[in-house]
Formats: sequence, structure tokens, C-alpha cells
Amino acid sequence: MHRLNILPAAMPDAVPAALPDAVHANALAHVQRRLARLAQPPWLHAEVARRMAERLPIVKLQPQRVLDWGAFLGAGAAPLAAAYPKAQRVPVEADAALLLRSQPPARRWWQRGAPVSAPLAAHGVPSGQAQLVWANMALHGQADRAALFGQWQAALAVGGFLMFSTLGPDTARELVALYLGAGHGPAQAPLPDMHDLGDDLVHAGFADPVMDQEHLRLSWSSPQALLDELRQWGGNAHPQRHAGLRTPRWRARLHEALAARADAAGRIQLTVELVYGHAFKAAPRRTAAGEATVSLEHLRRSSAGQFKA
Repeated sequence: MHRLNILPAAMPDAVPAALPDAVHANALAHVQRRLARLAQPPWLHAEVARRMAERLPIVKLQPQRVLDWGAFLGAGAAPLAAAYPKAQRVPVEADAALLLRSQPPARRWWQRGAPVSAPLAAHGVPSGQAQLVWANMALHGQADRAALFGQWQAALAVGGFLMFSTLGPDTARELVALYLGAGHGPAQAPLPDMHDLGDDLVHAGFADPVMDQEHLRLSWSSPQALLDELRQWGGNAHPQRHAGLRTPRWRARLHEALAARADAAGRIQLTVELVYGHAFKAAPRRTAAGEATVSLEHLRRSSAGQFKA
């Protein structure tokens, strides 16, 4: 199995201004169907799940019910079991094939540990019954972020918290620059910016969202190894992507351009930006007119007590 080398983070090459923030829904659905056929979660997703789990100890709350959103590709089963051995973990999937893939194996009567429910379709998640929504590397595979944040907010009980990760806009920017410089069009759909995600969480009704990010520099031994790995992360769902199939001659030119970027050790490097976020669901306050409002001070008070000093 090909192994990725994680190198010290470094700022990547400059690229042109960001392309319009939009995705092609049909292309995105095709990518999701292809990913559902993977034999196992991508290596990067498992690595990010481990890094996400390292952030869980700052939260005091011990959830009884965890919704593992995008469970199969998110590779969160092991880190969640280690962090919350007594919690009930419920896989949630948007795709019927992934619902089957995330089905836990049958438990024998002598096995101990927290119960694991059968996976749920995203549209069938009950409201207000989870203390944690965990969504590893699921956000950048969605066409409507606002709708997804609304689902997460509705699924949480008051005082529950959301923790998620996604690829950020610096991801594969060397490849984006290569495509645009060669006139190949966009290499990928725009990826969400950390600050925009924070604003989206506030608009969805979450309390005091906290966002952070990190850069990785990953390296591959050949252009083909790099491209094979990228296909496991997703696909090009940009509405202005090249229509139709590329030719073998075009692919050979792409391989040559990637090989030309190899370092002194013969390895081809790309940047990956990881964005992490977490936020709490605060209790709404009803006005005389029956409207639900939440003050900023209340949000801060309700979320401040959830963190360990």
C-alpha cells in the first residue's frame, strides 16, 4: 500500500483568485457514488479523524448518543469508541450504499461496550436527541452547506456540541495553479474558507463557534500515485470543469507537468489544508410574541461551561 509522507507545513505557491463558490450537483452525486465503492476509508480521512479526536478532551460533556455523520468515509468508529466507550454511536449516511457500508458487524452476546444503533439516513435523523454530532471530512462533499448545518443543529439536544472537519481552500492549490496555468480549467470546486464556515455556524444558530486550521505537505513517489490518492478524497464537481473525458495524450502531459514539480528526492508534494470546527447548541429564549431569541451573553455562558480549563 502506498504510504504518504507528512512533511513540515509550508506555504504553497500562489494561485489566481478563487473561482465562484458553487458545485455541480450531478457531478457531486457521481463522486459520492464512486466513493461509496471504496474498499476502506481514505488514509487521509483516518488521519484527520485521529487529529479530531485529539481535540475532544477540551470538552467536559460526555455524550450519551453520538451521531457519526458520514460514518464510513469519515473513519470515526475507532477514535469515537476510544473517547466515549459508554456512548451510543449512530452512523448517519446520505447515500444508500454507504448506509450498508457503515452497518456495524453483528455483536456477540459476550461482547461488552456501548450499543451501536443501525445507521440512519440523513433525512431520517430524529431531532434533539444527540449530545454530539461528529462529522469528519463530510462537509466539502456537500452542495448546500447551510442546509447541512441546519440538519446538524436540529439533530443536537440543547447543550450538545458539533465537531467537524473539512478540506480548506489551500488544498491541492499547486494542482489548481498547474491546471489554470496550462488552460485546463478548474481542477476542483472551491473549498470552504474557515471564516465563512464560522459565519455559517452562527447563522445556523450555533453558539460561539471555534474554528482552526492546519497545513500539511504530503508527498508521493509518482504522478500516478498522487492522482490515485486524490481520487479517494473526492472529485472535480466545479460547474466549469472540462466536459467529457480527457485523452491519453492530455493525461501524459499532466503526468509530465507533475513530474517536473518533483523535489530533489524525486517526490511530488501537494499542500492539504485541514479546517476544524466545533460549536454548541444553546437553549432559545421565547419572547412575549412567541419568537425564539438567544442573546450573545447567553450563548457565551452556555458554551463556556462546556470547556475544560
